[in-house]
Order: sequence, then C-alpha cells, then structure tokens
Amino acid sequence: MKQSDKATLIGLMAIILWSTIVGLIRSVSDYLGPTGGAALIYTLASVFLLLSAGWVRLREFPRLYLFWGSILFVCYELCLALSIAYAHNSRQAIEVGMVNYLWPTFTIVAAILFKQQKANWLIVPGLFLSMLGISWILGGEQGLNPNSVWLNVQDNPLSYGLALSGALIWAGYSTMTARIAQGKNGITLFFMLTAATLWMNHLFQGAPSLTVSTPALVYLLLAASAMGFGYAAWNVGILHGNITLLAGASYFIPVFSAALSSLLLRTPLATSFWQGSAMVCSGALLCWLAIRVRQPKVLKNAQPAEKSRRISADAAGPPGQQ
Repeated sequence: MKQSDKATLIGLMAIILWSTIVGLIRSVSDYLGPTGGAALIYTLASVFLLLSAGWVRLREFPRLYLFWGSILFVCYELCLALSIAYAHNSRQAIEVGMVNYLWPTFTIVAAILFKQQKANWLIVPGLFLSMLGISWILGGEQGLNPNSVWLNVQDNPLSYGLALSGALIWAGYSTMTARIAQGKNGITLFFMLTAATLWMNHLFQGAPSLTVSTPALVYLLLAASAMGFGYAAWNVGILHGNITLLAGASYFIPVFSAALSSLLLRTPLATSFWQGSAMVCSGALLCWLAIRVRQPKVLKNAQPAEKSRRISADAAGPPGQQ
C-alpha cells in the first residue's frame, strides 16, 4: 500500500473517531455528571495530545492568536460538551449534536462575509438546505412543523442554545485564526485550558462526587481517545493523504455521528431525523462547492484543530470538537 493511501486511511479513521464523540460524551455524562465527566474527558484528551502532538514553546506563538484562539476555542468546546451533557435524554443529545453540525455552513458564510472566500449562487440553496434540515430534525416525527420545533426548543433552551452558540463561535474562531495563527498549532494548550475551565466550573458547583465504575472508565477512555487521537490522525491524513477524498467524506460526519450515537445510546431515530440529517449534509456540501468552484485552496501548514473544523472554509474538508 502506498504511503499516501495509508495516510488517507488514517485520515478516514479520524472522521470515524469524531463521529463517536456525541454518543461518548453523553455516555460519560450519564455516569460522571455533566461538568465532572466533561472535565475528565478533556483532561485525559490533553494527556493524549501531549503524547501524540507534543508541546510547543508558547513564545513562538502570535500573542493575538493565543489570546483570541484560547477564548474562542474554550468557549466552543464548553458549548459542545455541556450542550450534550445537559440534554434531557439521549434523543435530545443527538439532536443537539446535529445543531452543532451547522458549523461548516456558518464557517463558510463567515469566510464569505469577511472576504476570505468568493462564492457562487450555490451558497444560497446550501444555507437554506442546512437550516431547513435542522428545522426538520427539531420538528420530530412530524418533520417540518414550526409549532413542534418551538415546543422542542422550549423543552431545553439551554442545550439547544449552547449548541447553536457553539456553531457560531466556531465559525468566528475559524475565520479569525485563519488570519492570525501563522501556521501554529495551539490545540494541546487549548484542550488543557478547556479542562481547567471545566474543573473550575465543577468546583464552583460544589464539586459533586464522581461515582467511578468500570463502564464509566471505559466510556471515558473512548471519549478522550476519540478527541485526542482524532486530531492527530486527521493531521496525518490532511498533510500526506488524498485531501479531496477526506474533504468529501468529512461532510458526512453528521450522518455518521447520528448513526453511531444511535447505536451507542440505544436510541432509535425517526425517518424524519435521517431526512433532516441528509439535508444538513447536502447543504454543507453545496456551500463547500460554492467556494471551491471559484477558489480551491489548500492550507498545508494549518493546524489540525483548524483543519478539522474550519476545513470547509478552506475547501479541504471538516469536524467538531471538535
């Protein structure tokens, strides 16, 4: 097997790892609580990142990137983890995860608005289809039903609000760091800051006791591995593999995530959910095509965190979470 083919397979493994994150975060929070469980996930993921990506000298980083990158990245990860953890049930956790997957569309729109990318007319149906897909999912078994959507959101505005905020924050992070990062990789530092923030939140809430069990440890290890090693695997694939194949596959993460989350959480999903998921994926692909036609561009020196999530704005591929 060629070296490039091996790198592509490793990159595809990253997509699978990221697709498990929603189900794994929810499973950990069920055993260890919302903040305590999330804090443990990011702490262990930070250790894995130190082992795989290593540490870099902070003096080499642009100060503006360290400041804004840290704030936006930590805020995004908090929104992602807590929106899933605070969901009232497993189905709602999967729905919240789908709302978070609006980030590729928002990222492309932000890149266009701030004149980092030029786009053609496909951006309009792409944005419309993505938003329609989320509305279709939130409508439940009835599909597109404004009243059902409103009642669903009203049931847990915190989780849905955090998920939507996270998608918007990541769009801002991607757009800003594309200009100021100068190719530096702050992912390890950012994960450590996220873990520290979650631990402070956990202590502020009175440090609820963590009941550790074998299933809890297994899910914790899997969740941290998916996050930590996912970034490392994606970096190998994006630098040495078939970037076009990885880009196309990455836009199906919402469907992969829903399928794996449904299995992990043992939660059957209605036909309307899959229809909405397909719309979200299709909308993101249309947005990607809208900018790829005019200006295909690959960032060879971009950091894995940015590539995994802002890749759509650079015509190269994903995630979330990050």
